[in-house]
Amino acid sequence: MKNLIVFALLLAVSTTFAQVKLEGVVRDSIGDPLELANVIAINQDTQKLDAYGITNPDGRYKLSVEKNAKYNIQVSYIGMRTGQAEVITKESAIIQDFVLVEDNALDAVELVYEMPVTIKGDTIVYNADSFKSGTERKLGDVLDKLPGVEINDDGEIEVEGVKVGKVMVEGKEFFDGDSKLATQNIPANAIDKVEVLKNYAEVGQLGGVTNNQDNIAINIRLKQGKKNFWFGNVTAGGGTSDNDLLYLFQPKLFYYSPEYSINVIGDLNNIGEIAFTRRDYFNFTGGFRAPSRSSGTNIDLGSNNLGFLSLQNNRAKNINTKFGAANFSYSPKPTLDLSGFAILLSNRTDLTEISDVQFLDDTSRDENKESNTRQRSDMAMLKFSAKYKPNGSNQLDYDVLARTSKESQDQFVLSSRVGDVSELESSSPFSINQNLNYYYTLNEKNIFALEVQHLWQDEDPFYNAILENDPTNNDNDLDDPINPSDAYDETASDLGFDRDQIQYDINQDKRVKSNQMDAKVDYWNILNQKSDVNFTVGTIYSKQDFDSNIFQTLDDDTDFNSTPTINDGLDTNDIAYTFTDVYAGAHYRLKSGIFTFTPGFSAHAYSAKNDQFDVDYTDNFFRLLPDFNMLIQLKKSERIIFNYDMQTNFTDVNQLARGLVLNDYSSVFSGNQELESALAHNFNLSYFSFNMFNYTNVSARLNYSKTVDRIRTNSELPLGSVIRVSSPYNSNLADESASANARVQKTMGKFRATATGNLSYTKYNQLVNDLPFANETYSQTYRGELRTNFKEAPNFELGYRYSIQDNDQGTQRTKFFTKAPSVEFDALILKSFTFKTDYSYNDFSDEEKTINSYEFWDASLAYKKDEDSKWEYEVKATNLLNTRSQNQSSVGTISVSATEYYIQPRFLTFRIRYEL
Repeated sequence: MKNLIVFALLLAVSTTFAQVKLEGVVRDSIGDPLELANVIAINQDTQKLDAYGITNPDGRYKLSVEKNAKYNIQVSYIGMRTGQAEVITKESAIIQDFVLVEDNALDAVELVYEMPVTIKGDTIVYNADSFKSGTERKLGDVLDKLPGVEINDDGEIEVEGVKVGKVMVEGKEFFDGDSKLATQNIPANAIDKVEVLKNYAEVGQLGGVTNNQDNIAINIRLKQGKKNFWFGNVTAGGGTSDNDLLYLFQPKLFYYSPEYSINVIGDLNNIGEIAFTRRDYFNFTGGFRAPSRSSGTNIDLGSNNLGFLSLQNNRAKNINTKFGAANFSYSPKPTLDLSGFAILLSNRTDLTEISDVQFLDDTSRDENKESNTRQRSDMAMLKFSAKYKPNGSNQLDYDVLARTSKESQDQFVLSSRVGDVSELESSSPFSINQNLNYYYTLNEKNIFALEVQHLWQDEDPFYNAILENDPTNNDNDLDDPINPSDAYDETASDLGFDRDQIQYDINQDKRVKSNQMDAKVDYWNILNQKSDVNFTVGTIYSKQDFDSNIFQTLDDDTDFNSTPTINDGLDTNDIAYTFTDVYAGAHYRLKSGIFTFTPGFSAHAYSAKNDQFDVDYTDNFFRLLPDFNMLIQLKKSERIIFNYDMQTNFTDVNQLARGLVLNDYSSVFSGNQELESALAHNFNLSYFSFNMFNYTNVSARLNYSKTVDRIRTNSELPLGSVIRVSSPYNSNLADESASANARVQKTMGKFRATATGNLSYTKYNQLVNDLPFANETYSQTYRGELRTNFKEAPNFELGYRYSIQDNDQGTQRTKFFTKAPSVEFDALILKSFTFKTDYSYNDFSDEEKTINSYEFWDASLAYKKDEDSKWEYEVKATNLLNTRSQNQSSVGTISVSATEYYIQPRFLTFRIRYEL
């Protein structure tokens, strides 16, 4: 592997020194420079496009071409006759200027090659074939080679550092715009063009009156042979690992025509190739359109999802996944579009973790624990959408999304502080989300919009824990430091459990029903070409019902309803919580030169009420929330954006319920009926530059947030115990968070270098045993990457990541370091064999020593007779070095942990892929 890295570096150096600069200026017939003119260099010996460029505002272009070569240079610009010149390069730089003249007739010069990149206003168009080398198999492989485009660690698309919000194919949404499903499933050989749509407006009527600077969409244009025909591929394979049989079956089928489209994706395997994770399921928005402007109110309905252990980089000890998805769109007439999808997901996952936990207030609590977990998830999601647009002045949208799931998690924990613990969590929640929008343009000066969303969800999590007990030691002094044989005694006494049992078998039923409606009406009046005013009226209504009950199952299998000796004896909950927000807002937008200012405010009348244990609590108040947006458009592809907003944050019913709730075996929680809202000040400054003259893309962001009266936790832990009883309160100390990130990418001929840096700081306050603690976390991550994009030569990517996790919890400080070099290599050999390999090394350490080092190495070799062949055969090796674990660090409210996480062993699979 070291030899591979050395070879890649030597290739980079030798290729760089074999090139020479070709530059000049493009002007029109009166001498004015032409910005965004396209310049290409065609090698006369190979008849291939060696370089391309786009002129800057001064009309300048710059190309890197081969030494001692003969080129045909062609320059094109809309409305101008194409210019060309023959240039013979030597050992030094060459200057070649062009003057283009107007010509309404067809160009006399036939452009044999398309520009790899063209810019048309807010749209960047990439010619996919200009960046392909023949080793690409899916959309993500292509996008990762485009300048300014990147696939992040979560598989999502980013353009200039901003996440892409929507992916379309031939103008039709692909699974409602989900970028991860698109990057992993759309075949690379079907892609003709990639269109990046910046400042994308979901509703065309609002494009001129809303700020869409961070809205980016991608539209995939298909090759001609892929339209009106089924295309895609089917992959099947198998293998062995540790005497276990491995299998996979992955159909990916697509059909696109002007009237309708159908997408079908399937994945059945037990080798850890997860097409759609549980996290993806809960993050999937279903394509619901974001409001044209935030109201300034955030109400959290809370999450009653199971406390599933998370996969680390989609790795676990064992993963068995089943995934099926189908998406359709249909236009029965030009004014009506219908679409929908169905997603089914079934996972069976085994995980093993070993954690060292350090507590902030008392080192005697420090704990070592090993957990073995079996997870089962069966999930379904259905969506239907309709869009009716009879004319340019009216548009009606309706969406309905239904979710349902059945999940469980069995976990066995061996704790140095508590002993053996067996846990079971299960849940079968469902929800229905509806969205209705109507947009009406009265005339060129007046625009109206109605946006309504409704959510109804029902959650029913169940929890069971079985812990060790020694009934012969019940007379021990509960204030003494505990040991594993009677670890739960004090908590059991506080909860009123029967302590004369062989074990503590504790259970909890919960039921949370949520019903929320958001509705608002917007009116825009366009005063002139440079200014407009927006008025908004709206309301938010939310109702939640919460029930819970803790009980003990005795040795004779009967249920015992205990009475706690703490929390006023309350261990059940029956609470109704309602929230209303009636608001009105106004915003004014003004364009002045390169500046666009949008100041505004919203006025809110809030009412929050909860009723429990025959006690009503109501919080009514009025608040004015200002906000401000400023855009500085320095150039067509360079801008600065500043945002400020004040927000009111409300909690959910889970934090208000006064009765005891088991978060897990080591955490007992009781809510606070009189919790109030928090007030947040949010600042954001961002910079973006996409410079095709010097092939440099720069993005940077600064964020700062300060929250007053945020809800924090007071945790009570007995001496030496890891079991805490906690309750929330409104902290009178401000919490703060700040982050800075920057990304610079530069293309030099066939090489692209990327450097990123992320810094973050958070500070929050809490109480532990009634003592105040200020927790501060400093995180740093730096990455460097060098990759090539040769058409015929092998390609490589060298990367290095260095991260620091620094946690200061007042009484102690922990610092973890991760060093991770990596290399990827792919080559098309003899036009029939595709070889790919990737290797990464990770060193995980603290300030004193390396805690663990681990490495991953995957490789594959595929054979396809020629580009037109329907069959491809592949051998793929995963985890060649048979690494069995990896590490991570995490920060909790009262502890810091370093965790070793076990993963799947080495295995080899053979696959057959058929292209439609």
